[in-house]
Amino acid sequence: MTEPAAGPSGPGTVVMDVGGDIGALILYTPAAMDGREIEISPERPPGARRTHSQVRARHMPAGTRYAAVYPGLSAGVYTIWDEHDRQVARAVVTGGQVATARYGDS
Repeated sequence: MTEPAAGPSGPGTVVMDVGGDIGALILYTPAAMDGREIEISPERPPGARRTHSQVRARHMPAGTRYAAVYPGLSAGVYTIWDEHDRQVARAVVTGGQVATARYGDS
């Protein structure tokens, strides 16, 4: 699903509350995915509910990167889905930390 672009964000504009068994994920994507909603779901239990986040431009001191941010995730392994319900990547989220992954890296 594609929604209107929310606009870019700069350094320090995303707040993530992590700790205990709660972590977060930053999913880096190609620039062409700007504005696209990307769904993820925990691998356990099978068929778990998906959540989504919109890809936005992230203006950083070293340049612009494109990413979707998923705060407040329970620790575990997550599947990243494309618009055709195919797995395109996996990410491991650890409590108290911010994990990163790249779209298309399985």
